Amino acid sequence: MGKKLYVGNISFQASEDDLRDLFSKAGEVVSAKLITDAATGRARGFGFVEMGSDAEAQKAISMLNGTSFMDRNIIVSEAKPQERRDKGGPRDRGGFGARRPGGRR
Repeated sequence: MGKKLYVGNISFQASEDDLRDLFSKAGEVVSAKLITDAATGRARGFGFVEMGSDAEAQKAISMLNGTSFMDRNIIVSEAKPQERRDKGGPRDRGGFGARRPGGRR
C-alpha cells in the first residue's frame, strides 16, 4: 500500500488546508495538493494527499471514503502511479509536408 492517496469529487470551494485538516484526523499529513486547470487556474475537483505511513493511509481510506466533505461525498483510494505521457517525436508528426513511405513528399 502506498502512502499517497487519490481524493475525488472534492468541492470546488475546498482549499488544500481544508483537505489537510480533514485527513489529519487519520494521522500525519505530509502533503495535500488540489489539482487545478493550467489554463484557468480553477480547481478540477480532485487532488492527492500523502500520509505519514502506510497504516495511516489505510486508516484514511477506511475512515473517509464515501463520507460527506463540504456537501460532496468524496472518493478516497490509493493513488496509482502517474502514467508516462508520450510527447511524440518526428515520426509521429503528420499533416501537410509529412514524408510518405518511399521518401516522397
